[in-house]
Amino acid sequence: MGRLPSAQRRRQLVEAAIRVMTRDGVAQTTTRSICAEAGVSLSVFHYCFESKQALVEAVMHTITAHSVTPVAEHLRPGRDVHESVVAALRTYWDHVRAHPAEHMLTYELTQYALRRPGFAYLAERQYEQYAAANRQLLDQLCAELDLVPVVPAETLVRYLTSVIDGLTLNYLVLGGGQEAAAVLDTLAEHLVGQVRPRAAAEERAGDDSAVAG
Repeated sequence: MGRLPSAQRRRQLVEAAIRVMTRDGVAQTTTRSICAEAGVSLSVFHYCFESKQALVEAVMHTITAHSVTPVAEHLRPGRDVHESVVAALRTYWDHVRAHPAEHMLTYELTQYALRRPGFAYLAERQYEQYAAANRQLLDQLCAELDLVPVVPAETLVRYLTSVIDGLTLNYLVLGGGQEAAAVLDTLAEHLVGQVRPRAAAEERAGDDSAVAG
């Protein structure tokens, strides 16, 4: 293959790793099998990644981006809050239903990292990334629709992350797409109830201050 910039080679290897891990399992995946999938030599792998930990972290980051990036496109100024939240959640869910094996891989990566000496920090980073992605979406929702959360943002982010993570695993184990969609609709209703227009929140805060005074 021709020479490519290192960033492009890294993306090529990460996508190859995702395909091999999804097909063969994380524990059975080797750098050699990844290179064979990507059509590159082992020297290219070692040039792009200093360790297998670095590759696993890149895989975790990329898989999250696969499902999160399309979601952000549904948060647009002027759109109804409930409509935006429902569209965002359903976009994520469409990705789960279209790529169940990839989402199953995320849980396998978590267990692999937790059980392998020296890799546990990757599982922590994985869930930190989930939270960061959801925090970014929440911040974007609030900024573009001029909203503020009525509970601490970190609490709302952890709640959202936990529900989505649990619902995804539940679906992968039990199936039931319609039931899962109904849970998402309930989550959307609850999330909408945890934000309000900034002007209304400021007015309420002013009223509370007046009462306290």
